Amino acid sequence: MKIRIARELHTLSNQIMRYFDNSPIKKSVDKVTGTNGWIIGYLAENNDREIYQRDLEKDLGITRSTASTVVNRMVQKGFIERQSVETDARLKRLVLTPKAWEIFEKMEVDHINLEEKLMKGFSKDEILTVYEYIGRMQKNMQDTLEQIGKGVRTC
Repeated sequence: MKIRIARELHTLSNQIMRYFDNSPIKKSVDKVTGTNGWIIGYLAENNDREIYQRDLEKDLGITRSTASTVVNRMVQKGFIERQSVETDARLKRLVLTPKAWEIFEKMEVDHINLEEKLMKGFSKDEILTVYEYIGRMQKNMQDTLEQIGKGVRTC
């Protein structure tokens, strides 16, 4: 049998999405799509620094058009606000609303549970090794996408 890492990662990704889709917490935050949830989590975890749309593109590996569409919808839903920056009027930092913070608190319980389930039976060193391997795979893919002109463009 041939080992297909991409297929295995895709299967794992689908299982993770099913876990969240079937979570009791998901039902209480039903207006939050998967991408909205990842962005809310990213903004909450990086609350100590200014985050712009280009950061979402780069750090979450999404295209400029996807980021723009999702951010616009999240503003409409009242999850995030665009705030002007004093140093550059063209820049708008992304900030979670109180509504999104409430959602984040609920989702964080699910994320902690998922991490525990995913890494059950792994030592701390093994967890760090898995994290390192995933980071290397992401870097390899980013380099490949840039070489073929399909990389995530940043401002």
